[in-house]
Amino acid sequence: MSFFRKDTPPAEDLANLKVTDARTGDVISISGVGENFKDLDFTADRTTRYQAGARHWFEVAGPYMERRVALRVSGDEEVEVHLHADPRQVSLEDLGLAEEDLAEMDQRQNTADSFQFDNKVWLYRLSREVQASRDDQAQPTGYYYWEFEEQDGKGLIAIRKPEGEPFAVTRYDGIPAGDVTIYRPAGR
Repeated sequence: MSFFRKDTPPAEDLANLKVTDARTGDVISISGVGENFKDLDFTADRTTRYQAGARHWFEVAGPYMERRVALRVSGDEEVEVHLHADPRQVSLEDLGLAEEDLAEMDQRQNTADSFQFDNKVWLYRLSREVQASRDDQAQPTGYYYWEFEEQDGKGLIAIRKPEGEPFAVTRYDGIPAGDVTIYRPAGR
């Protein structure tokens, strides 16, 4: 009788969504990182997928307390989760860097390169061209990208340079994947 049976995909287990399942429309709740150590809850209003050579990651972003926050998820086997929720606008000058410094780091591709910011040492991790595909835009965009990781910590600093635009700096804090809960409305 299997001849007449239609194969239907299994129903999505909405009670056990992982951080890697996050997407636009989901409500994201992160334990204890909001104002006054409350949970930080936001509804993802867009998803952006990034490709830099063999590396890929995605971000879900949305509004939280009159500012935008973003949850960044990377890694296939060992998942890394970072949150951008700092309301400060950080510039390249705030980091103590100039365009020439970034160009030299890019040329060297040396993971021993570093700089100091916020009383922490930030180590060069990578730099290359990135393709970014947002779910609310028809065409992917490209820009040059530098990434730095906090020495002896879990923070990240990402620097983006789209052609003809100024540098954009984003600081992320590393968080445990288990601190993130994904809620998806049924039928989405």
